[in-house]
Amino acid sequence: MTSEAPGPTAALSGRIRSGPSELLHDEVLAPQFEFESRHLLHHYVAIEKTLTAEYARMDLVTTDEARDIAVRLDGVGADTLTAEPGANMSDIAFALERHVEAGLSRPVVNWHVDRSRNDLQSCAQVMYGRDQLTGFADALTELLAVTMELAEATCDLPMPGYTHFQAAQVITPGFYLAAVAEHLLHTQRRLVRTYDGIDACPLGAGAMAGQELPWDRDRMARLLGFTRPQPHALTAVASRRWSAELTGELSLLGTALSRFATDLLTWGGSEYGFIELPDELSGISSAMPQKKNYPVLERIRGRTAHLAAFHFDVLLGQRNTPFCNLVEVSKEAGTHLLNAFDSAHGTVRLLTEVLRRTAFRPDAMRAVCEREFLGGFSLANALTLTEQVPWRTAQVIAGKYIVLAAAAGAAPAPGDPDLLAEAAAAHGVALTAPKALLDAAFDVDLALERMVSAGSARPASVRELLEVQRDELRLLRADWARRARAVRAGAEERDRALYGAARPQDREIATEEGDDAVGDDVQSGH
Repeated sequence: MTSEAPGPTAALSGRIRSGPSELLHDEVLAPQFEFESRHLLHHYVAIEKTLTAEYARMDLVTTDEARDIAVRLDGVGADTLTAEPGANMSDIAFALERHVEAGLSRPVVNWHVDRSRNDLQSCAQVMYGRDQLTGFADALTELLAVTMELAEATCDLPMPGYTHFQAAQVITPGFYLAAVAEHLLHTQRRLVRTYDGIDACPLGAGAMAGQELPWDRDRMARLLGFTRPQPHALTAVASRRWSAELTGELSLLGTALSRFATDLLTWGGSEYGFIELPDELSGISSAMPQKKNYPVLERIRGRTAHLAAFHFDVLLGQRNTPFCNLVEVSKEAGTHLLNAFDSAHGTVRLLTEVLRRTAFRPDAMRAVCEREFLGGFSLANALTLTEQVPWRTAQVIAGKYIVLAAAAGAAPAPGDPDLLAEAAAAHGVALTAPKALLDAAFDVDLALERMVSAGSARPASVRELLEVQRDELRLLRADWARRARAVRAGAEERDRALYGAARPQDREIATEEGDDAVGDDVQSGH
């Protein structure tokens, strides 16, 4: 037995006698506390209110006690709690507990019985991830709308399409942008499925093995806006798979956006000149006055690299760790989750503005289409379908003609029918209408109209596809709206359980605590 008086942490634990060291507080705990105060506090409040509603249901606290606790919780603001090594071990869960207890008129003995921080923190974190995902989906929806609008406006403008860095066939900006929209829609579909996959509530799992009181986990999940509880207690506290899944989706999207940004950079280069951005989205050279640069596109492409890095960071943070509740996994491995979403959100915002302000230059694009022999494939098709030349022979004749025409300095249109006849004759083919073949094959506008298959570059086909995409975007918006309503409905039911028909007007306690109270109905996001 010792006569030494216990330190301040004795009220929190009998296992250790002092709070964290100054180094541990400054380097680890205080930054974590600050982050959670800014980004997770309203989720902790919502969870604590849900637990209080359950205590009331189990008759472990009275209706008045539950209401008093809820009022105290609703008065918590971003600046209400402070990290104090001696008083709360610089831990936000302990700080919130201490704050509520200090404001109650009398102790509530059963409050926080049968509770653990493990499922509390796991639940707050997945709610935070869910909010970040929802906010990012909103930004992606705006990018989709702008992309489709620009596609609609440019699906009649011929431009060269490229394969292997060589001019290949006539397409349009609208056709290309419809492909971008298709990829973004695919990402949105995956984000919805990812949301549904992580929409399982960890609360009620306890430390790892479950809890000793008959908590209604289905009800708690519903009050927090989840569709279901996480069925396995260990998974609820040990798994942070959701953070890897979220950053994985951002990484995949970033890879695609980097490819789109590369094309925009190419089209904006002086050798192409297909697009122009306004001065306010442009840069200059400090030495070469003739230059108008587009560093915003370089920023967009560069930022996409961070998304892969953040995902890799999450994976490495979880790799080779035991499957249980760990600070290493729950805190350190998720250190850059917010950075990942901020980077993705900023990238999408920049690209949205770029596409909103991009002007395509029809003359420059058409000039390349008319200069290059982009109708070579059509010429080979026509040789087979109208002149009955075997397909591979037709390919050889078309290729030989292009070599002869280029050597002679003949433009694709009107071309040189004699050279085409010469190329065909070398393979024992006598053409009946070489001029008609060339006129049709190298007509830039006809190059679009003859593409009659579904999903082609034909303007009418692009417009049909865009209409289908707009319909799907409307459905996806409705999907996200339904999920947001579930979260709001849970908050409303939670308050009814604690306050009855109506909650206190204006949360009067917020006036005492400060104007920045962050009740649980406040959602994070961008």
